Amino acid sequence: MRFEAVLFDCDGVLVDSEPVVNRVLREMLAERGWALTQEECMALFVGKMVRDERERIERETGQPLTEEWLTAFRARRNAALEAELNIVAHAREAVHAVHERLDARIACASGADRHKVELQLRKVGLHAYFDGRIFSGHEMPRSKPHPDVYLAAAAALAAEPRRCAVVEDTLTGAAAGLAAGATVFAYVPQGDAEAFRRAGVAAVFGDMAQLPALLS
Repeated sequence: MRFEAVLFDCDGVLVDSEPVVNRVLREMLAERGWALTQEECMALFVGKMVRDERERIERETGQPLTEEWLTAFRARRNAALEAELNIVAHAREAVHAVHERLDARIACASGADRHKVELQLRKVGLHAYFDGRIFSGHEMPRSKPHPDVYLAAAAALAAEPRRCAVVEDTLTGAAAGLAAGATVFAYVPQGDAEAFRRAGVAAVFGDMAQLPALLS
């Protein structure tokens, strides 16, 4: 394999969490008077931290975005994930193959909070592959699209960022990987693949089963 390490995003790459999380978010925003369609909510929030959209949320709801509300959101989100979360198709096989080839030099670098990332990886049976190598954007000076979480993951693996592959499914995350100097592979099972190519990713693919060969 031509890379020293492979750094995986979590949501949308390893776990199919976005529809679950965005449904809960949509419900809670509607309770505050801001009605969004699923498509609108996904377009606004996928790949971002909710708190980073504080100004927009407060403007649309006319209410402050408090820590109490964020705590309630995370609790409802986590309960829904525990009940409903599924693994991305073929992600287990892809992670296993890359883990074996690189002698465990892989990491999960997510923009989400650590509790959510670890909950999700345990729920779908992937936590053992990433134990001790999980990085959260919430614990960095800046989250995606800034490169901080990917730079931290590469440093922890003693890998040069330019010798790392990043696997992402959002333009925000792809921007973070590119800003870190890594080679980005975009998992786009549906959506605007051309937008990722314009952003400068190395390859766009639609099935996680393709990933090990792409990385070789």
